[in-house]
Amino acid sequence: MRALFIAAALLVAAPAVAQVPASSAVLADAAKAPAGRTIIDGAAWRCEGATCTATGGANQPAPRACRRVAARFGAVTAFTYKGTALTAEQIAACNA
Repeated sequence: MRALFIAAALLVAAPAVAQVPASSAVLADAAKAPAGRTIIDGAAWRCEGATCTATGGANQPAPRACRRVAARFGAVTAFTYKGTALTAEQIAACNA
């Protein structure tokens, strides 16, 4: 009975734990998007066309994560890392 109660409590709590802010990038050149999953600093990136999304990833500032993605995939036109969206100035610095 105790195990059933614990299992039920975990199922109720699971959606709250699963709510991790999304990471995404829009590539300037969709042709540079990788065909499969690419791991960058622990984040698993997948692309469909020019839009790439990721789950997981190291705790780091969003501008650094952007530079790491741009180094692998090419220039980005928009970037969000774990819920933090970069400004136009930050994206320009990311692509520099």
